[in-house]
Amino acid sequence: MNVTFLNEYINLVVLGICLCLGYVIKNSLDFISNKYIPLIMLVIGTLINILVNISNFSATVVLGGMISGLASTGMYEALRSFIKGKEKEE
Repeated sequence: MNVTFLNEYINLVVLGICLCLGYVIKNSLDFISNKYIPLIMLVIGTLINILVNISNFSATVVLGGMISGLASTGMYEALRSFIKGKEKEE
């Protein structure tokens, strides 16, 4: 299954904001379970993308926010795995 067409919907600003917020939630807010972080990032990503694109609101804007928010959780896991791999080599 090829999902590369979803790349055109990713907003890098939203992705970066969600990545930072997700990091803070995961490492600082112990009362929030890890299983809820993707849902929180989906909602935050959607809201930020709607606010950024308020003048031309459409379903594409909503989809872009959702994908960017969820992509931030995947990017966090990829970066975490990369950093842990580098630590083991040293």
